[in-house]
Amino acid sequence: MDRPLSFTALRHKRLALTAVLFLVFGWSLLSVDWGPGLLHAGGGAMVVEIFKGLVSPTITLEVLKLGIHASWLTMAYATAGMSLAFMYAFVAGVLASGVLSNGKSAKFFSKLFFRGILGFTRSIHELVWSWLFVASVGLSPYAAIFALAIPYGGILGRIFADMLADVPLEPITALKTAGASRLQLLFYGYLPLVRADFVSYTMYRYECAIRSSAIMSFVGLGGLGYQIQLSLADVKYSEVWTYVYFLIALVILVDWWSSLVRRSLLNRAGKRNWGKASAMFAAVLVIVSWYYVYFAEGASLSSLFTKENADYAAKFFGGMLGIGEEIPAFMQPSSWGNAVKLTMETLVMSIMAIGFATIAAFLTVIPAARNIADGSLTSWKRWYDWPLFALVRVSYIFSRAVPELVWAMMIVFILKPGLLPGAIALALHNFGILGKLWAEVIEDMDPRPVRNLASAGASKWQCLFYGVLPAVLPKFLTYILYRWEVIMRTTIVVGFVGAGGLGQQFKLSMSFFHYSELTLLLLCYMVLVVLADFVSETARKAVK
Repeated sequence: MDRPLSFTALRHKRLALTAVLFLVFGWSLLSVDWGPGLLHAGGGAMVVEIFKGLVSPTITLEVLKLGIHASWLTMAYATAGMSLAFMYAFVAGVLASGVLSNGKSAKFFSKLFFRGILGFTRSIHELVWSWLFVASVGLSPYAAIFALAIPYGGILGRIFADMLADVPLEPITALKTAGASRLQLLFYGYLPLVRADFVSYTMYRYECAIRSSAIMSFVGLGGLGYQIQLSLADVKYSEVWTYVYFLIALVILVDWWSSLVRRSLLNRAGKRNWGKASAMFAAVLVIVSWYYVYFAEGASLSSLFTKENADYAAKFFGGMLGIGEEIPAFMQPSSWGNAVKLTMETLVMSIMAIGFATIAAFLTVIPAARNIADGSLTSWKRWYDWPLFALVRVSYIFSRAVPELVWAMMIVFILKPGLLPGAIALALHNFGILGKLWAEVIEDMDPRPVRNLASAGASKWQCLFYGVLPAVLPKFLTYILYRWEVIMRTTIVVGFVGAGGLGQQFKLSMSFFHYSELTLLLLCYMVLVVLADFVSETARKAVK
C-alpha cells in the first residue's frame, strides 16, 4: 500500500514539476527564429484592417440573413452530432465501467476492450474525422455529424465510465442484497447517483460541439465556419467579425442554457421546474435538427450506401492501407524520418501554446475572480475592481468562443506560416478557458486564511501572494496539464491553415491523394496524443 506523501515532499514535487515546465517552455521558444522575418511584409497593415473589422462589423440585411442561417446550420449539426455521441457514449461508457460484468476477469476484459475503443475514437480530432468522411462519402451533412459524434462520444464515454466506476458502493450493495439483477442495479442504483453529473458534463461538451461544428464547415460543409472562410478569402474582415460575433452569441446562449441546467440539477434559486422544461426543449431541438438535416438538407441516410460511395470509400481506405502502391509511405524510412520531425514540431507547438496561455491567464486571473472584485476575500476594494473584472471576463468569453482555427486563419495573414502562428492561435483560445477555470478556483477557495492575514494587517498584495496563490497554485497546475492534453489533440487543426506540424502535412497529403502518408501521419499523431495523456496523468498523480 502506498504511503501518502508528507506536505514537504509534496511541495518539493510541485516545485520540481513547475521548474521542469518552465524549462520545457523555454526550450520550445528556441525553435522560433525571433528575427524581423516573422512578420509578413504587410503584417502591420493587416493588424489595422483586422482591428477595423472588429470594431465595425458589417451589418447589412444580406449578411445578417446569411449569419442567422449559418448559425442555425451550425447548431443543427452540433445537436444531431451530440445526440449520436450521447447514445454511443452511454452504451460504451456503461460497458467500459464494468458495472454489468460478472467476475473479475469479465470486468477486466470489458474495461480493457471498451476503454480501448473509446480511447481510439477520442484521440483523433473531429476535423480529421470530417476530412476522412468527406473523402469517403462526399460533402454530406452526415460527414459533419458523424465527425462530431465519434470523438465526442469517445470523450463522453470515458467520463461516463469513470463516473459509474466511482459510485459509492453502499447503495449498490443494498440493492444486491435485495436480489436486484445487473440491469436493475444499473437503472435503480448507478444511474440515479450519476444522473446530474451525466447531464452537466453533456451540456459542457455541447458547448464545445457548437465551436467544433463551426470548424467542420472549413472542409466545405455549410455553417458559420464556411462563411468566415469565404470572407477571409475575399479579405472582408468586417464580414469575418460579423460571423464571428454570431458564433460568440451562439456559444454564450448555450453557456447560459447550460448554467441554468446545472443550477436546476443542484436545486438552486428555485430552478427545479427548469430541469423538466430544459429536457423537453432539448428533445424538441434534437427532433427539429434531425428533421432539418433529413428533409430541408435532403440528406437521406440511404444516399450514403450507394455503389459509387462504396467504391470511393474502398479506394480511399485501400489507399490508406497502401493497396496499389509499390512501397507505401509507412514502409519508407525517409517518410518516417520526416513524420518524426513533424511530430516534434507539433509537440513544440503545443508546449509553446500552453506556455503563452498560462502566462496570459496568470496575469489576468486575480481581477477576474468575483470574490476579489467585491472585496469579500481580501477585505480590500477599489472603484476600478468591478470594471476590471467585467473587462477581463469579457475577454475570457471572447477568447474561448472563437475556435482555434479561426484565430489561426487570421494570424497567418500577419505572421509567416510556421509554429508560432499555430501556437498563438491555440494560446488565444485556451487563455480564456484557463482564465475562467482558474477564476472559479479562487472563487471556491476557503476565505478564512486570507481574511486572517487581512485582519493581521497584511496588504492586499500580501494577502494575494501569501494567502491566495499558495492555496490555488496546485489546482492551477492540474488545469495546465489538462489543457495541454487538449491542445495536443488540437495542434493538427491549426496546421490545416499553414501553421506547421503534422496538420499542415496532413492537408497536403490529402490534397495530393497520398493516402498512405495519411496513415503514417495519423499513427504519429495518435502516439503523440497517447503520450501526452500518459505524461499529463502521471504528473497530476505525482503532485496530488
